[in-house]
Amino acid sequence: MAEDKNSIAAQKEEARRAASGYHMGSVDTIISVEDVNRQAKEFARHVPVEEIAALCKGEPYVEIRDLVAGYGKMEILHNINLQIGKGQSLCLIGPNGAGKSTILHSIYGFTNIMSGNIYVGNGSDRRDVTGLGPNEKLKTSGIAYILQDKSVFPDMTVEENLWMGGFLMERPADAKAAAEKVFAKYDRLAKRRTHPAKVLSGGERRLLEISRALVMEPEVLLVDEPSIGLEPRFIDMVFEILDDLQHNEGKTIIMVEQNAKRGLKFADVGYVLVSGEMAIVGPGDALLGNEDVGRLFLGG
Repeated sequence: MAEDKNSIAAQKEEARRAASGYHMGSVDTIISVEDVNRQAKEFARHVPVEEIAALCKGEPYVEIRDLVAGYGKMEILHNINLQIGKGQSLCLIGPNGAGKSTILHSIYGFTNIMSGNIYVGNGSDRRDVTGLGPNEKLKTSGIAYILQDKSVFPDMTVEENLWMGGFLMERPADAKAAAEKVFAKYDRLAKRRTHPAKVLSGGERRLLEISRALVMEPEVLLVDEPSIGLEPRFIDMVFEILDDLQHNEGKTIIMVEQNAKRGLKFADVGYVLVSGEMAIVGPGDALLGNEDVGRLFLGG
């Protein structure tokens, strides 16, 4: 009986810890969103462009210069600078409302850009894409946006969802050919090609979302919360897929990840945003060891 009580107590303590914020720490360490923002502002500092450039491997493949952007007349991002090289990965973390997803939205063309510029490409292929719309950015500049969970078409088959990824291609046959390349790469999807997407597991749906973006053969992947809503085993699978796309296919990846520890462990470079401004930049593993980042975003 005593052993049962001890076991129940241990389970309650484990549940208490699991419910306490970022991955580790007890309920005693929970702080409000307002406190996170306040404390984050205390360690925020102006990040020189030279420091940002030093983290970029080679010539920048994606570059943001002095970007001011938001929605309608509301300014969310204040003079943001960002640089990431071809085949590198970057993870954006920070408090809720810091502007992380707004950076992805701005790169892809979902925001009102008030000033500043966005460049994509190397050498003679480098171009200013600031004023382009999402479709043109995908088709001509190779920028794909992978939305948060639940962006598949549930009543369409897996195959039809992939075909939808090629909606900007000149001919339906081109989209179908591109889908076959995806099936050749991911056997897990190939076995379910005729199944409606709604019967897939959470991990399979996320794989389908990523794969659909690959149909247009993009060079830049904007990934919004890849682990959201997934069981740990599927989170591992998704990050293995992203790792393969970066290191074996040379994709440039810019992600927002609420699981800050996992995102920084994956990424070459990490940026901490606070109130629409850069607060800290550094290699992903360096930010994992940063005391302030750890205290506020990594669970201690």
